[in-house]
Amino acid sequence: MRGLANKKALITGGASGIGKATAVRFLDEGAQVIVLDRDQKAGEQIMQELPGLSAVIQADVSDSEAVGSAFDELDNLWGGLDILVNNAGISLRHSFLDITPQEWRQIIDINLNGVFYVAQAAARRMGTGVIANMASTNGLMGYPYYADYNASKAGVIELTRSMALELAPKVRVVAVCPGYVMTPMQEAEYTPEMLAQVNQKIPLGRHAKPEEIAALFAFLCSDEAAYITGQIFVIDGGETAGGLASR
Repeated sequence: MRGLANKKALITGGASGIGKATAVRFLDEGAQVIVLDRDQKAGEQIMQELPGLSAVIQADVSDSEAVGSAFDELDNLWGGLDILVNNAGISLRHSFLDITPQEWRQIIDINLNGVFYVAQAAARRMGTGVIANMASTNGLMGYPYYADYNASKAGVIELTRSMALELAPKVRVVAVCPGYVMTPMQEAEYTPEMLAQVNQKIPLGRHAKPEEIAALFAFLCSDEAAYITGQIFVIDGGETAGGLASR
């Protein structure tokens, strides 16, 4: 992609899943990459696997003070930032009536508040740049057993649109909405039988690969996408193209 070489890119939740795949892709494109992740063990492992990383910073995005300290560390390393891939997030599969206040806060704190804390800190350090937030098709449609997750991702979508208006013309802001992606988080929540049932309703017949989501992030953060901001990009194998009749 044109315009990614030597750009300074921060990827949150970058030690596994889509974040890790995105770190690999950005390094391949010639970008400088820092991964931010709360999992110390996973952070140490990815640093060994990807020695081209500039650094791995340990922080919980739901903690605004920890985010501030993480960006102080980034300032000491780089003194600026060109790209943020705001990827960190979690989900819990449970029925609406069983969601506890603690679980609700945990999901919102990481998936929405964390996106806000990191995006605000990043934008303050950008002369020009790109912020790509991780949303989900769950933020566009109703899905059972994920009410808290769905609400958090809908919030990310509206936050993205509002940021794009305020930060233009210097900073572009977009959101990516994956459908089903074969990540460790997905495999932890779904049995093989459930995964097969999901594949049957996706027109392309399978889950996305993390590398395919990473490719979309690479495009949106490159100069190839210089006229794109404030938009929401669905990558779901055609899942949301139809209504009930298509399922």
